[in-house]
Amino acid sequence: MNEFLHMGGYAAYVWPAYGIATLVLLGLLVATWKGLRNAEATLKALESARPARRRTRNTGRKAAEQSAGTPAEASEG
Repeated sequence: MNEFLHMGGYAAYVWPAYGIATLVLLGLLVATWKGLRNAEATLKALESARPARRRTRNTGRKAAEQSAGTPAEASEG
């Protein structure tokens, strides 16, 4: 185990490299979490500032006729 920790004489270079890489990855993780929370807060503020919209959904034959420009009543006769 001691030989592994000394890394064949290169432990002074290897372990700091692992430490720096770990710190960078943790920093990225924290920055990502903060960015996510900021984005969620912004989204919540935008959604609360705007009134709720109703979405109408046209499906079926009447929707196709309306988009084609023909009245639905004329084709049902």
